[in-house]
Amino acid sequence: MNVSLEKLEGSMAKLTITVEAEKFDAAIKAAYNKQKGKFNIPGFRKGKVPQTMIEKMYGAAVFYEDAANELINETYPEALENTEEEIVSKPEIDVEQIEKGKDFIYTAKVALKPEITLGEYKGIEIEKVDATVTEEDIEAEIKKAQEQNKRMNPVTDKPAKLGDEVTINFEGFVDGVAFEGGKGENYPLTLGSHSFIDTFEDQLVGTSVGDNVEVNVTFPEEYQADELAGKPALFKVEVLGIKEVELPELDDEFASEVSSFETFAEYKEDVKKTLEVKKQDEVKKEKESKAIAKVIENSTIVLPEAMVEYNQEKMVDDFAQKLQYQGLNIDQYFKLTGQTREAMMESVKPEAERRIKASLVVEAIAKAENVTASDEEVDVEVKKIADQYQMEIDKFKELVGEKEIEAIKMDVCMRKAVEILVNECKEV
Repeated sequence: MNVSLEKLEGSMAKLTITVEAEKFDAAIKAAYNKQKGKFNIPGFRKGKVPQTMIEKMYGAAVFYEDAANELINETYPEALENTEEEIVSKPEIDVEQIEKGKDFIYTAKVALKPEITLGEYKGIEIEKVDATVTEEDIEAEIKKAQEQNKRMNPVTDKPAKLGDEVTINFEGFVDGVAFEGGKGENYPLTLGSHSFIDTFEDQLVGTSVGDNVEVNVTFPEEYQADELAGKPALFKVEVLGIKEVELPELDDEFASEVSSFETFAEYKEDVKKTLEVKKQDEVKKEKESKAIAKVIENSTIVLPEAMVEYNQEKMVDDFAQKLQYQGLNIDQYFKLTGQTREAMMESVKPEAERRIKASLVVEAIAKAENVTASDEEVDVEVKKIADQYQMEIDKFKELVGEKEIEAIKMDVCMRKAVEILVNECKEV
């Protein structure tokens, strides 16, 4: 395999990957072996049709697509390993040459990590961050504990109200036809949470266990499914159960249940101390954020769009994974909220750009300050991760490999660079 790189404008590049003809022919053979059972040709048993016969009947290119995909998946990661430049986007693949008996050639248009012009970072001024823990902060934290210890009591003798959790079966119809993704069973829904579109939840206020009701809503004009956008829909809903919230009294008994203290006064004082420690950590992070933002403002950074888009996709995928932990896939989420993937991608774009720029300026500061990470510092971080997996540090290092250790080393350097930045800044 041969790999060449041509730099383009705007921190973009084109990789040209040439794979030997023998490998391409082998990939075609593999594609034939994988697909031969799908072909029915008179005179041959299923799965026994010769490759040459299939190619004669369906054209020489019948196996090209599968062979190309297999080779690209195999060779692209290897091509990246052989490239000194740091690739920061998904590839935009184009096949340049594909023919049996010849080299297979394809290109990958990618974004490279952009060069930045680092601005002033020493002695910069940032707005002073207030570290005071207020009475409102303490009450809010106690309220949070109260909510976490609430009881959900089944209700059978009164209708549902805002704040109650109803368990429902539902199915949605547009123009009398059930639509995909509009059905759910044993779904817990808190009335007033605005989880569902339009006035869906409001129309369940006043319902009782066992009720079968029709809920009329209208999908948003900018709905992700074109066939539903702006259309009125009818949901047939069965109310299976209702639970209302009962909050515990904020007294000594509550304190003894949620903490190791016997009185509410002692518990409240401990909450204050815990918040003060937490506040210091928040203040530290906010100082770092403000300082980095100031350096970004002072620097010149031009981000390739493909790099930003790649990070947007990662953020949306991370959100989708969190939804899965809650038993909901992202397509269901889009249908129930009326949002689209495109709208979500656009909404996370500013944060994606901020994260990329923050990483670039901190890395530039680390380089400017000749920041390094000792083996001992790296081992401390590696041990923290190894301990989480209950592994010996040497075994963990063997498992993750040099690349991951280098990434941990870079994280240590980045943290040290941020410390230098914050220590040098002035609060006003």
